[in-house]
This record gives sequence, C-alpha cells and structure tokens, in this order.
Amino acid sequence: MTSRKLFGTDGIRGKANVPPMTPELVVRLGRAIALVARRDAGRAPRIVIGKDTRLSGYMLETALEAGICAMGGRVLLTGPMPTPAVANLTQSMRADAGVVISASHNPYDDNGIKIFGPDGFKLADEREAEIERLLDDPALDKKPCTGDRIGRAERIDDATGRYIVYAKSAFPKDLTLNGLKVVVDAAHGAAYKVAPLVFSELGAEVHSIGVAPNGKNINKACGALHPGAMVREVEKRGAHIGIALDGDADRVIIADERGQIVDGDAVMALCATRMLKAGRLAHGTVVATVMSNMGLERALTAVGGRVERTAVGDRYVVEAMRKNGYSFGGEQSGHLVFLEHATTGDGVVGALQVLAIMVAEEKPLSELAHVMTRVPQLLENVVLPARRPIDEMPALSREIRRVEQELGRDGRVLVRWSGTEAKLRLMVEGPDMSRLETVVRSMAEAARADMGVGE
Repeated sequence: MTSRKLFGTDGIRGKANVPPMTPELVVRLGRAIALVARRDAGRAPRIVIGKDTRLSGYMLETALEAGICAMGGRVLLTGPMPTPAVANLTQSMRADAGVVISASHNPYDDNGIKIFGPDGFKLADEREAEIERLLDDPALDKKPCTGDRIGRAERIDDATGRYIVYAKSAFPKDLTLNGLKVVVDAAHGAAYKVAPLVFSELGAEVHSIGVAPNGKNINKACGALHPGAMVREVEKRGAHIGIALDGDADRVIIADERGQIVDGDAVMALCATRMLKAGRLAHGTVVATVMSNMGLERALTAVGGRVERTAVGDRYVVEAMRKNGYSFGGEQSGHLVFLEHATTGDGVVGALQVLAIMVAEEKPLSELAHVMTRVPQLLENVVLPARRPIDEMPALSREIRRVEQELGRDGRVLVRWSGTEAKLRLMVEGPDMSRLETVVRSMAEAARADMGVGE
C-alpha cells in the first residue's frame, strides 16, 4: 500500500475541529481535489458534495466548497445523503469527483471525508497519496483563480428523488413489498429521509425510527451499531423484517421477524446462494474479509461456490471484485456490495435484495437465514504499550502455531494489529466456545509476555 498519513482505509477521519479534521485543512483538501480533478478532466471540474447529519458537517461542507471554488471548480451540493447516493450521483451526473463528509458509524463529534472518482468508485490508494502530497506543496497556492474563473456552487434540488429511483431499480420489477411490515432505523443519519421512502414506495408498511437528527444524535443508541432499538420495534410492531443502517447508510444490519439479528455474513450467504443458482454470481465467488465467519465458506462450498478473503475494509473488498471480475462481496459488519447495482456498500440496496428473496420464495427471514450455520467465534482486543511485528513476538508466534495445530480444519486463527492504535486483535473460530476462551487467553498472555507486561 502506498504510504499515507491522513487517509486511512476509508478516507480521512478524526475529531471535528481538531487536526486534521479542521476547516483550514479541508479548504486545502478542496483545492487539492479540484486541482487533480481539473488535470484529469482537462477543464474546470464538477464535484458533488454530500454529507451526513453531524453538526460539524456545516463547517466542513463550507470549507470544502470554498477550496474547490477557489480552484475554479463547480460544486454540486446534495445536503444530507447516503454515501452510496453520492457515489451514484457522481457517476450518473458525469461529475469529475464526489466527496462525502461523514464519519460513518462513529460518534457525532467525529467527522471524516471520503472521495469518489468519476466512475463512482473510491479513489485508489495511489491517488489519495497524491492528494496528500499536494496539501504540503506550495504549488497548490500558486496561480489562484480570479475573476470569472472562480468556481460556483449550486444545490441538487432533486438529489433525494434521484437516489430513491436508483435504489428502487435494484428491486425486481415484477415484485412488490405489498403486505410486508418493515421497520427502518436510519440512525438519525444520512438516510433519515430517503430510506423510509424507498421501502414505502415499493408497497411496504414502514415504521421508522432514528429519523429525527439534531446534529448530535447520529448513531447514538440506534442504527447498525446498536440494533437493539430496531429489534424492539420489530417485536412491538410484529414486523416481517428490521433494517438498521449506520450514519452514512453504506452498511446494514437486519433482524428477522422474531427479532433475531441476521448479520452481514448471513446476508452474504443468503444472497450468494441464490445468485449462484441464478447464474449471477460471477466466477461462483463471494469476496469477504478475513473477519467473516467460517460458516460463510461452508455454506458456499456446499452449493459449489467459494469465498475469497481480503484485508479488513470494504475498499479492499471492492478492489478484489474489480480486479478479478467478481459481482458480490461484503463484510460481516454489514457492508454489502452488489456491483451489478452499486459501486460501493449500500445498506438500502442490500436490504432490498433480502426482501426480494423473502417475497419471491414466500418464506420468513428466520427460515431463510438457516442457509448458514455460524461457527463459534471469539474476538478479544489486547492493549499493549507499543506495536511490534507479530513475527518478532516469539511467544505469541509459538502460541499461534500451537492453537492452529490444535484446531486443525475445525477452526481458524487471525491475529492482527489495529490500524490506528497499539491494540492487538485476536480472533479465533472453532467448534467449542469454552475451548476458544482458553486459547484466546493463552495467546493474550503470550503477547503480554513478549512485551514484558502483565494483565
């Protein structure tokens, strides 16, 4: 991966109004984005800007808009809009770039910026690194646009309607949601307007929660990160399905009619087996990350499919899909990417695929979800004083090899560092949870011994 200081696996993210997420840096970021887009397009660029509902979105949207206009760019503002909607608008309106101001599932006082290219896909690592370099380049301040070359901004008044039409197009035209009760939890986030409308326009009786953003309640005790509110509403309403989105609506967690959670792995198993049967699963392959449960592989293998794994992060899932010509992939956390419909994770589109299967097969989700049997999985985070390459931690390395040998084909071990902190993530899968607790404890003790620290 090209070295980047600001950009992580999903753009730039941090505490709002604290470096790097300050209006001063975002003005320069807008200038850099516009400069690169102008060079690629050979003319003054058109750039779509969307955001979620965080209080700091006003501040950062204005700063980004100013930077782009200062470089002669034309800004197209969507207001609060799901990340996948901005990606789609960038592509459909033939814009030269799209920018989303959102920290996704993070608390309201964080914010972030992610960038899409004209094709609607997130920028490659190399292009993000180029934009980073420009932020410190004095050339960015030379030859400013003046007079009639200064850019302008306008609002896309029908952005909501455009996304609703696009999302509904991902649902089979010969089916409706008539007779279904659907609970939608929009996490007080970017989809608070559009998500309920998509399902109701397809015929569902929609009960909405998390649709009253105040700038500070995004993701708070609701949405995909906290699906309990959605589950309670499903039980209260007697709904057929619950749909919990995160703050920017690029991921979804679903509940069946009994209030049982159906996570991203189970949704991938459900959708992939149907796509494989219909001949729509390219190369018979689902792309998932190293965190996805072994049960997903077993479900696909049983019907002649396979799983290809990537590093954690939906951008890496999409990169593998595009590189190898695959059509479907996602993450356990609820990022679901259907390339025949979208260029990035889309929680609404993902939920519609599940609903289409429910309607077509006339079966409740609790029955359909049995397509995958989860293998017991245990995850523990071990906070250590510093990061060190795992192959330079002899006690931990020995313990990993021992556990892998002990579990054999019945289990799996994954040990990796957090991308942002000195936190070691230990994940083990196997047939027995008490056994997993024992081996995770032994690996944690080995890691601490390598670092010379106790409990």
